[in-house]
Amino acid sequence: MPFSPPCLDPAAAARPPAPCAVAPRSRRALRVAASVATAPESAAAQGRLESLSQVPGVLGTQWGDEGKGKLVDIVAQRFDIVARCQGGANAGHTIYNSEGKKFSLHLVPSGILNEKTMCVVGNGAVVHLPGFFKEIDGLESNGISCEGRILVSDRAHLLFDFHQTVDGLREVELGNSLIGTTKRGIGPCYSNKVIRNGLRVSDLRHMDTFGAKLNTLLRDAALRFEGFEYSTKTLKEEVEKYEKFAERLGPYITDTVHFMNQSILQNKKILVEGGQATMLDIDFGTYPFVTSSSPSAGGICTGLGIAPRSIGDLIGVVKAYTTRVGSGPFPTELLGKTGDCSALLEWSLDNDSRPRRCGWLDIVALKYCCQINGFSSLNLTKLDVLTGLKEVKLGIAYCTEDGKEIESFPADLDLLEKIKVKYEVLPGWEDDISSVRNYSDLPETARLYVERIEELVGIPVHYIGVGPGRDALIYK
Repeated sequence: MPFSPPCLDPAAAARPPAPCAVAPRSRRALRVAASVATAPESAAAQGRLESLSQVPGVLGTQWGDEGKGKLVDIVAQRFDIVARCQGGANAGHTIYNSEGKKFSLHLVPSGILNEKTMCVVGNGAVVHLPGFFKEIDGLESNGISCEGRILVSDRAHLLFDFHQTVDGLREVELGNSLIGTTKRGIGPCYSNKVIRNGLRVSDLRHMDTFGAKLNTLLRDAALRFEGFEYSTKTLKEEVEKYEKFAERLGPYITDTVHFMNQSILQNKKILVEGGQATMLDIDFGTYPFVTSSSPSAGGICTGLGIAPRSIGDLIGVVKAYTTRVGSGPFPTELLGKTGDCSALLEWSLDNDSRPRRCGWLDIVALKYCCQINGFSSLNLTKLDVLTGLKEVKLGIAYCTEDGKEIESFPADLDLLEKIKVKYEVLPGWEDDISSVRNYSDLPETARLYVERIEELVGIPVHYIGVGPGRDALIYK
């Protein structure tokens, strides 16, 4: 394949992305796709879904927003349990039901739309109860029954409103070096967990000591941040609020470690849903521009309390291009008036109001994620977004300023800021593919793109998303 001249501007990640307009045609096509009812399951779909192991997982491979929730929603129809293993309400999974109605989930697992599926929030997650109940109330008001269908680990940590306040104060304190977090308190909550003074869901069973423990957290925050203040009255009001939450949450609280392991022994089929993605992993991501949990395969075991040998197929979800929210390195980012950026910015505000930075698919980062997670297959999403581009590019290698190729994804952020990306250029396609359901019906150049990705990463693409609706999925 021909290569384009190496690279984007080496200062790419340091500059703010150019503002991009949403392509009107793309928006209309997506809305039409979303309104289509679920089609009968094809033989290809049955084969793929029936061949999955007892405990598979669906994990993100980029910087989030890959479209994991949709695949979880579809696969969950054949599973008894869907379990979240880490993260909090910073995860935003957008799914559509069979009538095309949109649901934006944050902490409730994406299997909730399937009425026979039990949903588990594992010990590795952090739970903001006001947001959790708001999410449940929203589902219930739209006819989705949650009663008796959601279990919350008694070992999960509680995320309070003050964690969100501290998150914002921390970002202000960082100034130009800010992380670009969701400001939903995830990092501060995990910080309390790690320094061992956090409150867990099980603490709601002991409201006689709850106030004293919460007071310790609030006092520490007030000592650390000049702009954080609280009073005895504030503490009393918070404890009274959580007394009511404790009563309502009671039926949900479960020893999920026991439940999960018993379910495995009973041969129940369990689907693990990851939040965020490997490039945001606290260990393997572009630290410090990462989340505060482990969204890669290792987080499944620690976040649910199940043994590694229990885990089977792992499906990596990857967009046909790349987006990133917030600060941090982004080697394949498109900047300036490229003529391509607007076509890649669809759905930019689906899950929160932060703008997306856009770029070409980064094969170097994808291979790195595949190594860490051991994926058995990939779900390539949003392929339809690339429709109309005369050519599409794959970032296949990183080079230093003197032209030396880098063998792996570097941990050194200074090096990442300076690297040049070597691209492979492939022909694009003009035909609208949002209604295609058989792989052979895709334009030849679209198939070439998919197959080149498979060749470069050495992992098969089994699922291809061509729109947001449940039926807008090609089984390969």
